[in-house]
Amino acid sequence: MAQPLVIVIGNEKGGAGKSTLAIHIATGLLHAGKKVAIIDLDLRQRSMERFFANRKVWLAANGHELPQPYVPDMGDGKALAKAEPAEQIAKFEAAFADAVPNAEVILIDTPGGDTTLSRVAHARADQIVTPMNDSFVDFDLLGQVDPVTLELQKPSIYSESVWEARKQRAIEQGRQATIDWLVVTNRLQGVHARNRDRLEERMGKLAKRVGFRVGPGLRERVIYRELFPFGLTVADLSDDIKPVSITMSHISARQELRGLLADMGLEDNGAPLIEAA
Repeated sequence: MAQPLVIVIGNEKGGAGKSTLAIHIATGLLHAGKKVAIIDLDLRQRSMERFFANRKVWLAANGHELPQPYVPDMGDGKALAKAEPAEQIAKFEAAFADAVPNAEVILIDTPGGDTTLSRVAHARADQIVTPMNDSFVDFDLLGQVDPVTLELQKPSIYSESVWEARKQRAIEQGRQATIDWLVVTNRLQGVHARNRDRLEERMGKLAKRVGFRVGPGLRERVIYRELFPFGLTVADLSDDIKPVSITMSHISARQELRGLLADMGLEDNGAPLIEAA
């Protein structure tokens, strides 16, 4: 039996859009006919898990059907957040083992911070997707720059965490085991700025140094937020399912999502996972 692809959405900084990215990747995969399992390690908030709970309720109330992911049970998140690391790891391992025979892709959303479960999940990843805002504040977790010249000095704490995850995976599975790391610039504003040019140049240098790819994420659009209460994304919208009025912004958002999935290498026989609207 083929092992599922494990995708970890990770960034030790909150507010970068990890959960938004996770739910859109999940729905894109579901619409491609993939069997997806989700594990939400943001134990207190669990935005991704709540999104799919909302989805089930909304679909039932409106008489529609859409694909759903498999959600292994990790119990009470708030209680687990207070538990000892050994208990947390045991719960995660049980959930992961439950997900393996039920999924082609296991998608794991991690919290904004360095936690025991986040480290364990990163070491399991085949691919890590890191969203970051168009800001040196976010870049600071990846690399440190000189405060006078803004020249790249050295990798920062999250880059070191990914390095440790890669090392751990190599120890457990052999040197041939690799983790593909994709950093996507999320919540971009429409106006080009000099700050972005500076940031992109440093990103390019750091990418070569620590080994990640750079791609576009999702722009700052209302549509990515307004569909959340329904448990829907732009991938779900159709003539039958449209709880909000569909505009050109929705079509552009769908194109962005297709581009993200393509950059992740999530294509089926060379065809995009999400059809154009």
